[in-house]
Amino acid sequence: MNKLAWTLVATMGISLCATVIEPGKLPENFDPNKVEIRKLVESTPRGGLPNFYAKLDSKQDTVIAYFGGSITAQAGYRVHSLKYFQEEYKETKVAEINAAIGGTGSDLGAYRLEHDVLKFKPDLVFVEFAVNDGGASPYSIRQSMEGIVRHIWNELPSCDIIFVYTLTAGNVKELQDGKMQRSASVMEEIADYYQIPSIHMGVEIVALEKQGKLLMKASNEGMTRVSGKELNLSADNYVNAEGKIPFANDGVHPYDNTGHALYMDAIKRSLPAIKSTGKPGPKANLPKPMVPDCFENVITIPFGNPTVKLEGPCQKLPKDDPVTRHFLNRADEFYVFEPGAKITFKYKGLRAAIYNILGPQGGIIEIKHNGKISREARMFDPYCTYHRLATVGLPNAKDQVNEITITVLDKNFDKKAILFDHNKPDFDKNPAKYEKLRLFAGCIFIVGEVVP
Repeated sequence: MNKLAWTLVATMGISLCATVIEPGKLPENFDPNKVEIRKLVESTPRGGLPNFYAKLDSKQDTVIAYFGGSITAQAGYRVHSLKYFQEEYKETKVAEINAAIGGTGSDLGAYRLEHDVLKFKPDLVFVEFAVNDGGASPYSIRQSMEGIVRHIWNELPSCDIIFVYTLTAGNVKELQDGKMQRSASVMEEIADYYQIPSIHMGVEIVALEKQGKLLMKASNEGMTRVSGKELNLSADNYVNAEGKIPFANDGVHPYDNTGHALYMDAIKRSLPAIKSTGKPGPKANLPKPMVPDCFENVITIPFGNPTVKLEGPCQKLPKDDPVTRHFLNRADEFYVFEPGAKITFKYKGLRAAIYNILGPQGGIIEIKHNGKISREARMFDPYCTYHRLATVGLPNAKDQVNEITITVLDKNFDKKAILFDHNKPDFDKNPAKYEKLRLFAGCIFIVGEVVP
């Protein structure tokens, strides 16, 4: 850790000692349902990124995938870091894959990894899910994050991986107490086991907040450029009229020239140590999984597959459909299912889910498992003034054949009552927008195998 990072850590009274997991070796008392909260450090190089840097140094075309949620989707650290590599290696063509979807965690990440990342054969994958996995259990984080790691290396053994952690206003106190978020702590155990480098991009931010130099939630109006030497920051950062750095408007999604610039500062400080470690070579002979049911074997089943039976009013939508056209970079096709439509298929494995779209036209679906009603699920929630991607988890009986039948119900419900108060005026202004009771879906994800 460099001098600045040491200074920041010392300011917060953080001890740098932490329990680590040996590479490829689980502790005897390892409990995947629990996690030891990690001491906050800015970066841990571990096995480095040797294949990535070897390719850059040899001036071969190089591809970086940015895999995460809305913070990665922003034109922030993703854009800054891509530009950094392009400028550092001017004779190498460095391209990006923007594989970020707002509001989604590593569970959906494990499902969509093949379509959104691996088919483009990246040389490096930034993985950013700590914020959106904040409410997930340690075990579920292990299933999806370890599944992502193993899936990448099973298919692209020379692809390097780096975990990056972001923060929200709600994380500041625990970080200032020297503790990583629970989700990041789980991911650090996986990073130890597989020797994946990691960067916590929030260390400097919480130090500045504690010193009264940064506001997690503040307007960016009237900002002026701050001297880089004065605050030991890059000259691209700005302060407001009070002389403080506004991190984000909502405490989550950073401004490009403040919060994201600070994220990029953390990346730049961390990369020299990461670059200096590790030897190039494929990740062969992976150790046994930390959890035996991690999501490393995910398959995607389109609705047109002969193993899927469709009944009732449904159709494959054209590419220019106004609802689904915006999501065709995330699924190859979409169907719309009207009330009375049914989807039936069988699978065997760990889990299955429908890749669907929530939105104003969302209805209610009934899910049957082996002939019995399991539950109903709404394709509508308080955010649904607009459409967004989601998944519906489906019932599972391990080591058995699971027959799933999904029926779109002709069942009205009070959509206005479900919307957040600030979204209710949209319903009053556009009631027709909310009249339909539909299911929009792109495919079926299965961790396992489909059964004819």
